[in-house]
This record gives sequence, C-alpha cells and structure tokens, in this order.
Amino acid sequence: MSESAESLFKSRDLPEKLGPMTVKELRQGLRRGMFIYPFIGIHLLAVVAMAAEFKMPEVEKFTEFAGVLNLMLFLPGEMFSGVFWAVTGAVCLFFMPLGGLALMGQELEEGNHELLLMTPLSRWKVVRGKFLALWGLCLLTFSSLLPYLIARYLIGGLDVWRNIAMALTVVLFSGMMAAGAIGSSSFTRIPARIGILILFMGSMLFSLGTVAMGVGAATKHAGVIFHLNTLSVAFCYIVFGLALARSRIRLVVHHYEVKPSWMIIGLLFFTPFVALMASFMTLFHAGGVGLIGMGLVGWFADRSPRAPKWVQAPVANIPGMVPPGPGESPPPLPPGSVPGPEAKTDEEREK
Repeated sequence: MSESAESLFKSRDLPEKLGPMTVKELRQGLRRGMFIYPFIGIHLLAVVAMAAEFKMPEVEKFTEFAGVLNLMLFLPGEMFSGVFWAVTGAVCLFFMPLGGLALMGQELEEGNHELLLMTPLSRWKVVRGKFLALWGLCLLTFSSLLPYLIARYLIGGLDVWRNIAMALTVVLFSGMMAAGAIGSSSFTRIPARIGILILFMGSMLFSLGTVAMGVGAATKHAGVIFHLNTLSVAFCYIVFGLALARSRIRLVVHHYEVKPSWMIIGLLFFTPFVALMASFMTLFHAGGVGLIGMGLVGWFADRSPRAPKWVQAPVANIPGMVPPGPGESPPPLPPGSVPGPEAKTDEEREK
C-alpha cells in the first residue's frame, strides 16, 4: 500500500495508541447525547452557581477533613463547599457515568463480543477500552470547568488544597462510578442492570464510609493515612466493576466452575464487612488493607483454565494417519498446521 493510501486510513482525530476499542468508543461517545446534553447543561448550571456564590458572604468553611473522596464536601452541611461543587458533583460524579449502562449491552445483545474476541483484542482490552472512553468523557467535561475554578479563586476566601482535593475526588469517584456502570451494563435485562448498580453503589459507599470515618475519627484530620485508605477504595471498586464486565463476556464456562460473575457479585456483598473487620483489627487506621486484598481477589477471580505443563496435547485427528503406538512419539503435523511464533494463548493475550 502506498503512502498516500495509508494516509487515507490513518486516524486524524484520535491517536491509535489509545487502543482500537477506546478510540471507537470515544468517537461514538463524543456524538452521543449522553455527552453533549450534560456538557451543555453543566455549563449553564455552572454560570448560575457562580452567580449565586458571588452573592454569598462565605462560600467555604474551614474543616480538618478536606480530603480526597470525602463526599460530605459536596453536600449541604458543615463541610459544604458551595453551589458550584454541588452542581459539578451531581453531573460528573453520577449523571455522566450512568451513561455507561448501555455500553456493554449493545455488544452482548447483538453478539458483537464474540466477533471482538476473535480479533487480537482480549476481554480485558475490550472492557478497558470502554472504561477509558467513558471515564475520559467525564474528565473532559470536568476539565472544561477549570475557568470557573480560576474565577472562584479570584473571589478570595477559598482554600486551595480543599479545591484540589475535591477535583481529585471528581476524578476518582467518576472512575469508580464508570466502572460500576460498565459492569452493570453487561447484564442484558434492565432490572438486572439497575439491581447490580444499586448493589455496587451500596457496597462502595458503605466501604468508603467505614474506612474514611474510621480513619478520620482515629487521626482527627484528613492526612496521609486517610488518603491511603480512601485510595484503596478507588482501586478495589474500579477493579470490581471491570472484572464484572470481563466475566460476563467470557465465551465458555465449564460445568465444574463457579460462574465468575457470581464470584464478583459475592465480593460486592462481603467487601463492606471485610472493610469493617479490617478497620476494627487495625484500630481504624488501615481498613484499606482489606479492600486492597479484596481488589486483588477480584482481579484474579476470573482466570481461564489451563492444563498443567506436564499434560501432553492430544494427537491430531488427521484422516489416513496411523496413530502412534505405546511409547512412540506422534507423527509430525502437516506443513502450515503448526502455529507460528506470533500465535498466543488466551491467557497470554489477556496479560
């Protein structure tokens, strides 16, 4: 193919290094209503919120618990951070990630996932591409609000670290919600999607509240220990959401195996209790250790079964070939039937 012909097929909007699934979903997502309408709406609401904050005598009150993933900073009360952050949290933390409830369903209902898995794409790459696209749209919307943050800073009386922590909260919590929405979308029926999403959010909020409140009560402020524990919540539940979606597009499940999706759902049930037990055992200082452990369990819960190395491969069933006798080596396969060095197993592709 000539250079001019290659330039016709070369991407001019998004780099192919992002991955084919991510690029595909981003191209489609930027044209969907789930991105356009919230993008326009959040800017209209941001203008109204800024006008309201200009009239308020005091926007933020000082608190020792201004840290990452402290959702109380977005809600009216003693830690309230203003109308602007309430609008930003409602759109970027909840409404936009919920658009992912339709991402995996379109692949499963039409059987596209079977065709995708026949390509070099592994299950992790398919799920990861959809997650990065949805999360990227949320972050793109949030990044468009940076001029409003600068205007809020020019008003005066605002805590810089508090606003940085809330911005990081939007980034991490939207990632958790996006992963949960993609995992829930892997179920075909709408009631099942809603039920799994409610279970995911309940488990996530309970674990986050247990760990954050425990560490906050023990240390009396949002310091390094507080942030290490809250970051473990983000790791755990992003893994859970992606692992649930990955388990649902597995083509074959043997009769002697427990369905991987059931294992992830079971982890969603028991993880809050593990976080509570770990908090008690560490005197409310390291409840996130239990969440890291559960996240690793979710990561390795769905492993494709492989035979041990000592098990010999079965003899090829080729017409006219005499089967080898006891102790004899099998005859060589015909030319072209041996896979080349570029061929990889499913387990290697998923790594």
